Amino acid sequence: MNISLKLKSRIKYRFSLKKYNTFGIEAQCAAFINIKSIDDLIKVLKINKLPIQIMGGGSNILFTREHYDRLFIKNELKGIQIVGDAFHDDKASNEYIEVGIGSGENWHQFVEFAVKNNWGGIENLSLIPGTMGASPIQNIGAYGVELKDVFIKLEALNLNTFEIETFTNAQCQFGYRDSIFKTALKGQYFITKVFLKLRTANHVLHMDYGDIQKILKEKNIEKPTIQDISTAVIQIRQSKLPDPSVIGNAGSFFKNPEIPAALFQQLKEQFPNIVGYPTSTGVKVAAGWLIEHCGWKGKRLGDIGVHERQALVLVNYGNGHGADIQQLAEDIQASVRERFGIGLVAEVNML
Repeated sequence: MNISLKLKSRIKYRFSLKKYNTFGIEAQCAAFINIKSIDDLIKVLKINKLPIQIMGGGSNILFTREHYDRLFIKNELKGIQIVGDAFHDDKASNEYIEVGIGSGENWHQFVEFAVKNNWGGIENLSLIPGTMGASPIQNIGAYGVELKDVFIKLEALNLNTFEIETFTNAQCQFGYRDSIFKTALKGQYFITKVFLKLRTANHVLHMDYGDIQKILKEKNIEKPTIQDISTAVIQIRQSKLPDPSVIGNAGSFFKNPEIPAALFQQLKEQFPNIVGYPTSTGVKVAAGWLIEHCGWKGKRLGDIGVHERQALVLVNYGNGHGADIQQLAEDIQASVRERFGIGLVAEVNML
């Protein structure tokens, strides 16, 4: 198959990935290309002989090896399109709109765009790093809101047939920081476009999680807007999470584990200050609390460690190796399991 010289010239070989992961880990791949269109993606896939690795913003990945014999494909599919007034109710017509977003768009920049246009529903997800395409894979969530709450469908390229397929909310099988693209269909699709339903009126604000109400009260805001919520979330996240441009990290490294309510009550008798949030099926325990009370918070081991303000965040202080961070994560998991009998699951994808 012919491939344009222009496209072929964009493929880089023996390419450093250090600038393409927020941990700032040095690693090299056999080949690398930025993809800006579906046509280019298909052309590259058809001539490629290497295993592929799809990359978004590199904010949820840990390179544990120095070299990868793979073609890394950096997703840069852009575009924001108002599909139409998708939802109505008896109280207000055009209360919702449907928006289609290219999977290579920056997530937080889209949140800012939505808030500026008075599109509500994702303001609590402000400042989450990564791309739009990664958001349904992870079912990103924060401060009482998850992507599945506003998600309609997505389009994805089948990497075997090169056909575009559509997945509805139900077909994505969303769970806590989980979807079918992390399980049964892992590595089989390249998400190209995500469709969300966002409110244009009668916004429903989620303020009961974290310190949102505290921030609003400090600012004497009695009737908050979605912009106020977004600003409060950004302030909270910046106060707790280190800036990857300053200290290499991938945000929260572990998921908050969910355990049976009976087990939580037993633990509470032994550890009265343990932090947990009731769910429909049990209690979600704060992983950061567990890690901190195993003595890991602020612990530094050479060029890697656990952040001093947030025990959920593992960091690279400069020249750390991914394998060492992986070992640190395993040591943390072992100590939490030994003390509390709870297994921690990594949220970060370790390659």
